[in-house]
Amino acid sequence: MTLMNVLVDFARTGRIGPLHCGMPLAEAEDLLGPGRPHPAIRMRPDIDGYPYAWNGLELVVTRRLVSGISIRLRPGSTTKLPPLVLPDSESYPSTVLREDLISGLDAADCRHDVNDRLTFGEQSSILAQPANVCAVFFPPGRDDHVPHRERLYLGVIHKHTA
Repeated sequence: MTLMNVLVDFARTGRIGPLHCGMPLAEAEDLLGPGRPHPAIRMRPDIDGYPYAWNGLELVVTRRLVSGISIRLRPGSTTKLPPLVLPDSESYPSTVLREDLISGLDAADCRHDVNDRLTFGEQSSILAQPANVCAVFFPPGRDDHVPHRERLYLGVIHKHTA
């Protein structure tokens, strides 16, 4: 399994392995181990809408249920994901070109459209169907070590319940 496999499968299904929106946080923590709660959660444990993180994987929690799933990447570096998400590796290169993800989605016969709400300026976004998973691409930052500075790279791929 590669990072691209995980990203394409997530875009197609809205799930990352057994992780899905609507599942109890306790069940996710049973699968992943304890997460690192956002500082707002540490200050007010009953607050909603903030993520729990497992390195590059984040789960947004509302009323103790997973209401969002995202994988954050930084071009030119590596990402760590829990073994449940990406087995057999401590970390993976997190440089994913827009064209490569779109090719992966096309190869998996996963329909995707431009997401007008998050496409503006130099940023680009697509929405994969039918799972309603959003991928957002950015130009590399000044400190990102990438081979193609003029191209767009995946920064985050996420799904949120309404």
